Amino acid sequence: MSDFSLPRAPVPARLLLTQGVSRPGQVYVMEREPHHDGPETVLEMLNRAEGFFAFRPADDGDVLLVSKTHTIWVSLDRQAPITDPARLSAARMLGIEVVLAGGATLSGWASVELPVHHSRLLDYLNASHDAFFAVWTHAATHYVNRAHVLYARPQD
Repeated sequence: MSDFSLPRAPVPARLLLTQGVSRPGQVYVMEREPHHDGPETVLEMLNRAEGFFAFRPADDGDVLLVSKTHTIWVSLDRQAPITDPARLSAARMLGIEVVLAGGATLSGWASVELPVHHSRLLDYLNASHDAFFAVWTHAATHYVNRAHVLYARPQD
């Protein structure tokens, strides 16, 4: 086995898969991101092209290689999706309710960084072809797999 690997940092998270219940554990992000200062974000990790990511459940020492396709969401406690103050002050907050396959409902906010004339919830959901997008609440940020969304509706 090669000793060459990129340094990864564990991030406490909860994982919800298509089969099962939400489980606490850790996901791993790169310690350095080439496109900005600091470590990779969980959203960046989830939206990389690779089909699997590492997850270590809190109740078991074994690392699981989890399929992104079967991931409904990865949640982080008390972490805003945008941490840069300048970006956060420019973002518009939209109320959102997401109904997922299987009947789960998630309500929160989306931080929209789009031109004013294209800043509706529909614009936010269609602005990216990435698999995952962020919905945040006061308690957590949920990185939701858009493939498992039945529909979303604006909340005022």
